Amino acid sequence: MEQRLTGGRISLAAFAAGHEHFGLHCEADGWVFREWAPAAEEIHIVGPFSGWREDRAFSLHRLNDHGEWEIRLPRETLRHGDLYKLRLRWSGGEGERIPAYARRVVQDAENGIFCAQAWHPAEPYEWKHPAPRTNDAPLVYEAHAGMAQDREGVGTYAEFRERTLPRVVDAGYNTIQLMAVMEHPYYGSFGYHVSNFFAASSRFGTPEELKALIDAAHGAGLRVIMDLVHSHAVRNEVEGLSRFDGTACQYFHEGARGYHAAWDSRCFDYAKPEVLHFLLSNCRFWLDEYHFDGFRFDGVTSMLYLHHGMGPPFASYNDYFNETVDENALVYLTLANKLIHDVAPRALTIAEDVSGMPGLGAPIEDGGCGFDFRLAMGVPDCWFKLIRDVRDEDWNLGYLWHELSNRRADERTISYAESHDQAIVGGKTIIFQLIDAPMYSAMRREDNDLAVERGMALHKMIRLATLAAAGHGYMNFIGNEFGHPEWVDFPRPGNNWSYHYARRQWRLRDDPRLKYHFLADFDRAMLAIVKRNRALEEADPRLVMLHNDDKVFAVERGNLLFVFNFNPARSFTDYGIESPRARYILRLDTDERRFGGQERLAPGQCYTAVASSDARPAREFMQLYLPARTALVLERAGTGKSKE
Repeated sequence: MEQRLTGGRISLAAFAAGHEHFGLHCEADGWVFREWAPAAEEIHIVGPFSGWREDRAFSLHRLNDHGEWEIRLPRETLRHGDLYKLRLRWSGGEGERIPAYARRVVQDAENGIFCAQAWHPAEPYEWKHPAPRTNDAPLVYEAHAGMAQDREGVGTYAEFRERTLPRVVDAGYNTIQLMAVMEHPYYGSFGYHVSNFFAASSRFGTPEELKALIDAAHGAGLRVIMDLVHSHAVRNEVEGLSRFDGTACQYFHEGARGYHAAWDSRCFDYAKPEVLHFLLSNCRFWLDEYHFDGFRFDGVTSMLYLHHGMGPPFASYNDYFNETVDENALVYLTLANKLIHDVAPRALTIAEDVSGMPGLGAPIEDGGCGFDFRLAMGVPDCWFKLIRDVRDEDWNLGYLWHELSNRRADERTISYAESHDQAIVGGKTIIFQLIDAPMYSAMRREDNDLAVERGMALHKMIRLATLAAAGHGYMNFIGNEFGHPEWVDFPRPGNNWSYHYARRQWRLRDDPRLKYHFLADFDRAMLAIVKRNRALEEADPRLVMLHNDDKVFAVERGNLLFVFNFNPARSFTDYGIESPRARYILRLDTDERRFGGQERLAPGQCYTAVASSDARPAREFMQLYLPARTALVLERAGTGKSKE
């Protein structure tokens, strides 16, 4: 396919430069605008310069038989900030459209109408900071600029830079994943019903404000990746790409295959070179123009299969390699990964795929699709199944360990206990699932409530176990590090257009009279010890022991030993954990008082393995006191990494 697209004459990166050709551009002698609309018979550009009427002076002419159109305009025709649209006529119809490559799209606050906006500031943004040059394992902070503030309303890029970014840095994450960047007409879609693929959502601010956010993050040592939605598009016709030139199949499949019934959206035709040109150019655009450090590809499962992942359980390899696979989509994803890494070798690409399609995260040269990472989507499913459906004392730790560590050796994964998916309206955050109603009445420091005590203990243990067993990275959804309660719900008719659940209640985390800060402090300490020991970068997790009846298991990872007692009722004294590794120091305890626990262990204790007289052959064990519902992190002494 690459040969077909480039003809062997240019590079894939040069091919993926559609954004430099199509759309509105300011040149030395004026403006030039180009559009691809093969079925169109007439195209006019309209705006204040034409009185918003069709005018022969603003009629585009067809450049070639391929369907490209162009118009050149004097510099004085458009000013920075002017609104404009297209009016197209085709056989049997006509309609208004926003240009496919529009870089700025705004909505009129009074009538709700979207328009493209000429964007050519007199002073282009000057970047101050290079992207971090790091190979550290990604510790991803999934965030949404619009809901990142405490007040009820829509947050901005500037607010995120000024108020949220310092929180991310302080929490210890090294990568921000920004959601809802691409323009979307319905705020409640969480940014996943994209209308304008080359426009940063104007509801959060200007392009320069988004660039300033990314620049500031780079200055703080953070990478910034974005949710890239190439799995489908909004079916809106005036605002989006659907029936852009009057045909249903310009960018999308014709007929039922072009419509995603479950998502009420349109499905791209990845076999068409013009569609690949559009999508690959979109990948390059966000790297070039906004200096993003990579992408989390959304909805990969939906792309890969003709059934969009709605059918089989993916219980065997027969579910992956059969006639239901959209091979054109698989080729597109491979080309996208090649392009991204050609343009930005240090960029990160992450696949959101629930099916477990083999090879997605394998190198292209080895026959894989080329993603750097894939999300370990079975991990949150496992946690929520246990939390919702099984009593603590009946948790199967063998099943738990299998799900935490279930991945292929040739693919890197990012683990997480919960993301936005689990808390979207109809679901709950982990902490709210664990505690429920007492979160409204018993989260003061002085409150003693068994549900709160249990929920906080398990919240810390769940996150630590996920991190300890993670393959190559870890992810957290904004605010969940401090146990954000309730769920996520954007304003809509069903909630009287309320923003109450479309925000992050930072005041809960900041109030020393409440217990939320204990969870945030633990999350920061948890990340710090893993980063200090480079546990995700330098060592795979090894299960040292697992005793399901006791609800105890231990995991070794490089210099660190993680020990978990999930037993809700039993504490164990002198519990033997095999370790021939000499002295260990207690570095982290989920039960410490600074994390809202009872501190049943003295901090900083040292442990030494002793030979067991009962074992044949002789083995060495550490004997630990393991309080109920507690996890410990021990660091091997003498490694040079044990300083706080």
